[in-house]
Amino acid sequence: QVRLVQSGGGSVQTGGSLRLSCQVSGTDSRWIYMAWFRQAPGKEREAVATIGRIGTITYADSVKGRFTVAKNNAENTLSLEMNSLKPEDTAMYYCAADLNPPRYSRELQSSEYDYWGQGTQVTVSS
Repeated sequence: QVRLVQSGGGSVQTGGSLRLSCQVSGTDSRWIYMAWFRQAPGKEREAVATIGRIGTITYADSVKGRFTVAKNNAENTLSLEMNSLKPEDTAMYYCAADLNPPRYSRELQSSEYDYWGQGTQVTVSS
């Protein structure tokens, strides 16, 4: 059973930085497809970044150039470095994983991932 445990997050002012981490257990991170999603109050869950088994990365347009996703296979972890944070980045952030590749062009859809972390809050104040 794949288990994802998140850490990091918190509160910062506009322009600040935060780092999220997701510890993978129950499988080797080399063989799974992973992603970060976020959900703000009253809004649908949206993809932030995805990373495939061989390291192929996709970012949402809203975070390109500010966020960096990385997978550390030696430590079985997924991370999200968030810089130049904006109030609109405020949300609950979730890491996600699946043993199978997302269907073509659907890597940003939450339905493509079976396993989810517990969520961690990121709050950016103006």
